[in-house]
Amino acid sequence: MQLHSIINKKKQTRRPLVLVALILSMFMAAIEGTIVATAMPNIVADLGGFSLYSWVFSAFLLMQAVTILIFGKLSDLYGRKPIYVIGVVIFLIGSILCGLAPTMTLLVIFRIIQGIGAGAVQPIITTMVGDMYSIKERAKIQGYLASVWGISSIAGPLFGGFIVKFADWAWIFWLNIPLGILGLIGVILFFHEEVSKEKKTIDYTGASLFFISVSALIIVLVQGGTAWHWNSIPIISLLSLFILGFSLFLWQEHRAKTPMMPLHLWKNKLITIANLITLISGMIILGLSSFLPTYVQGVMGYSPIIAGFTLSTMSIGWPIASTTAGHLVLKIGFRPTAILGGIALVTGGTLFMFLEPGNGPIYAGFSSFVIGLGMGLTSTTFIVAIQNSVDWKTRGAATSLTMFMRIIGSATGTAILGGVLNQRMNQLLEKQDASLAVANTDILLNDTARNQLDPALLATMEQTLAEAMHAVFIGLFILGLIAFLLSSFFPEIKQKKQK
Repeated sequence: MQLHSIINKKKQTRRPLVLVALILSMFMAAIEGTIVATAMPNIVADLGGFSLYSWVFSAFLLMQAVTILIFGKLSDLYGRKPIYVIGVVIFLIGSILCGLAPTMTLLVIFRIIQGIGAGAVQPIITTMVGDMYSIKERAKIQGYLASVWGISSIAGPLFGGFIVKFADWAWIFWLNIPLGILGLIGVILFFHEEVSKEKKTIDYTGASLFFISVSALIIVLVQGGTAWHWNSIPIISLLSLFILGFSLFLWQEHRAKTPMMPLHLWKNKLITIANLITLISGMIILGLSSFLPTYVQGVMGYSPIIAGFTLSTMSIGWPIASTTAGHLVLKIGFRPTAILGGIALVTGGTLFMFLEPGNGPIYAGFSSFVIGLGMGLTSTTFIVAIQNSVDWKTRGAATSLTMFMRIIGSATGTAILGGVLNQRMNQLLEKQDASLAVANTDILLNDTARNQLDPALLATMEQTLAEAMHAVFIGLFILGLIAFLLSSFFPEIKQKKQK
């Protein structure tokens, strides 16, 4: 009996140690977005392939979006630990390969591997926290995880700037290795669970249809107007594939026993408006993170560290607004707080629309800060409102759907704004000199090659990139305006006392 008690004691989860491991893993996954964005100008300068710029982000986020719901289902079937371990291992393999990538094409392929791993890491961490802690404890623990996102968002651009300044850009990816290993050790040794033998079906058909249709759409958005004309056979074929694939996806989700995306949630007006704004805000944040460093370095001529600063201010505004939103929803309600978030997003978009090279990085940093305020106000308001509007049985599905929409928004946002940038760049270069190509933009991001350019040619190329980037910033303004307009339709909610 005593031996049996000792064995059971050994199998108990040591929550503090597991929590530390999960926080390290969350930091590893969270920092990936901003740290890579800051280093991209240097990566492009080394590997070339500026036309594939947006694919480095879109490939990662697309695979994460497609796999995040599938891994969540697998964790119900096989347990949290094995899926978590598989996800971290895949993520680390992708990280190692990304650092070794000799070309931009291979870097995109290796980012796909990273994205698959990330699709398991983030949702499983959230699920494991829910398994380990009671309802009262979860609020505090989720606060820890939220702070990890805030810290990583601030540290990412700064770490990225320092690494590319004083070391090889490969360390941007290899930084994940010690964090991932420590996370694996903590979970493997100290997390224990009892896995249910109940069989659950996975909507592989729906996931496949969604992957095919969305992939076709993103290829159209990135390649349209640059590699292929909008009326070309590849574009028309891919658009047809998207329409057919997405139609079949919706049909499959209606008939699936456990659909990848529960469509009945869209009948709730609150959830629909919140998820649409979440989709748009995802497009804004990744679009800004992807292209602002290039503008600060290639057009303004500042260092990667300064470029990192202009992004880090957004990450400062986000947690501040998130904390404030938690108090505002109790004092003035969900709808007014959501509208305030929409106002901040459209204000930030307006500031970026008027961004010029002479404004300097402080102006760009302040504009990012305002965008961060909008993100914090909307994200916190929506997640709390959604969770309060559904019962316990559907709360997990509703919450994961919101996370899914943000990821999809991030993937499509970089593709759309990247397509706008490439198309506008080609139009401007064709007017000035037919011998120039988008690839020549790489020179502006390489300090040595930049200093060797004729001053007149350098000024011309900087002006061209500035005008092309202005089209991207107009796109950010339009997205912010749509978010604000949608927020005005967000329904008023009567707060319920929770038991």
